[in-house]
Amino acid sequence: MRGKPATKGELLVEERAAFLPTPAEGFAAHRVKPAKASSLSLVRFDTNDYSVPTAYAHRGVTVVAAVDTVRVVADDLTVACHARRWDRHQVTYDPVHYLALLERKPGALDFAAPLAGWELPVCFGVLRRRLEAELGGPGTRQFIKVLRLLEWADPAELTRAVQRALELGAADADAVRLILEHSRERPVGLFCLDGRPHLKQVAVPLPDLTAYASLTAGVAP
Repeated sequence: MRGKPATKGELLVEERAAFLPTPAEGFAAHRVKPAKASSLSLVRFDTNDYSVPTAYAHRGVTVVAAVDTVRVVADDLTVACHARRWDRHQVTYDPVHYLALLERKPGALDFAAPLAGWELPVCFGVLRRRLEAELGGPGTRQFIKVLRLLEWADPAELTRAVQRALELGAADADAVRLILEHSRERPVGLFCLDGRPHLKQVAVPLPDLTAYASLTAGVAP
């Protein structure tokens, strides 16, 4: 400020007249990079590999890397999201990404590298043992079908559904799915006429079910 004719505050007021307007959209602090998923359903970014669902193996994708996350986008959809790794030459798996493949090859369930160290609640182990005891080999595939519900359900939701299925003695994939879907249902609110007095005068005639009754009775109307 040496040699200037005014104070900092006064010069700032003058300078603001030449400022550009603030951008309407915020700045997204991330890198966007095209990539390709490998045969192992892994996408490489900054020397590290991140998994995507096996349906996207061998396909071109886009990596969107922020400070703490790495998203993989394909067909304008986010198909995978991982915590970003800042060390080098590491592999980050999401076990759920490989369940569709394992459903076709259930014998690999206990040996698949992406599932190594995957800790599940105790009830899942109980469910697997029960399914395999009752169904043998196909029980493993049924168990994987239950795990595949994690493709759209929250882990806590699925855990409660598995526990309920075990309590009911209905331990199979369809039962768990039905329990899960039922837990998501919300009661329909009743239509209230408060503030709508004109609707109280509306009378809806009962439908004529004669034709339908004749069909159920096997007689032509």
